Amino acid sequence: MRIISGKYKGRNLVSFKADHIRPTMDRIKETIFNKWMMYIDGAKVLDLFAGTGNLGLEALSRGATHVTFVEKNNKSMNIVKENIQLLKIDKSEYQIQLKDVLAFVRQDSALVYDLIFIDPPFTEKMAHDVMNAMGKSSIFGVHTRIVIESIKQ
Repeated sequence: MRIISGKYKGRNLVSFKADHIRPTMDRIKETIFNKWMMYIDGAKVLDLFAGTGNLGLEALSRGATHVTFVEKNNKSMNIVKENIQLLKIDKSEYQIQLKDVLAFVRQDSALVYDLIFIDPPFTEKMAHDVMNAMGKSSIFGVHTRIVIESIKQ
């Protein structure tokens, strides 16, 4: 698993094998970022179900100004932190939220995100629940883009 483009291009990221972790494959990640590239530079990004931080870190590499990583699994969040340290990312560029995604989405937020990644583990069919909760949330605005990765149902 690596950063595909931007200031951290080619840097390998730490991962681990677990049922709840399914990092986005490079081919899919490249497709996502090619499609949404025009919205990334200067963006505030929300990486829900962060896992290893793969998507949020790619966004930072490509010019996002801030990423909030939300992950409830402590072991996964430690991997996110390790990857942040590996890339030497400044503390002003990210925020870490070790909490349940639905709880995070339901809380009031002073920050409105430009781009939101929703990438739940394939074993959890939560994308629909998250979208419903976001309907009552202050985390997105009129121009927010939302990218969902999930299994075919």
